[in-house]
Amino acid sequence: MAARTEDAISDSGTPAGSLRSVATRERILEVAERLFAENGIFAVSNRQVSEAAGQGNNAAVGYHFGTKIDLLRAIVNKHAAPIEQKRKELLADVKGSTDLRDWITCLVRASTDHYNELTGPAWYARFSVQLMADPTLRAVVYEDVSSSELLQKMLGALAACLPDMPDDVRRARGEMARYVMLHMCAERERLLAGEETVEVSSWDDFTTDIVDALVGLWSAPVTR
Repeated sequence: MAARTEDAISDSGTPAGSLRSVATRERILEVAERLFAENGIFAVSNRQVSEAAGQGNNAAVGYHFGTKIDLLRAIVNKHAAPIEQKRKELLADVKGSTDLRDWITCLVRASTDHYNELTGPAWYARFSVQLMADPTLRAVVYEDVSSSELLQKMLGALAACLPDMPDDVRRARGEMARYVMLHMCAERERLLAGEETVEVSSWDDFTTDIVDALVGLWSAPVTR
């Protein structure tokens, strides 16, 4: 509790819900997301995040968020809300469809539309790659996000388009699809943030390319 009290004083005694406190939380989230994306989650301490966020008190992360796990959850939840809203909109557009491509498009576009709307340099895809690389962190941090009712509806509708596919094959292809989408988005994010003179396609074209590839992956014959 001492750290929380000291940080409250460093914030000029403003209460937790004040505008200043909200701005501090947002700054910490932004800085943490960038540092984790660029350096790896375990290579960055809460103290380093506090310092990079310009906080005089090195315990600022603990005061505003708690543990590192809590900080990771906060970053994920910050992006989960707009992605969930996009799922809602996309689901309404294809409700009742039996076209595999429609459901793959929903799953992909919910994320890529969100990335497209982020302003300035973005790090969330690269942050997500770091987070997904650790099975323990992935299970803990993504527990709430993966239980999204809208996401489960999309996955269920996709599975219904492939009724004869064995469950183990479906699970394997689901993992492949997730890794393709995640890593390709992270690579695109890196290119957009870099100084390389590489021509980068629009997010719409990128989304179409990913969907094309994943339709091929999901509809490929099962030969075992």
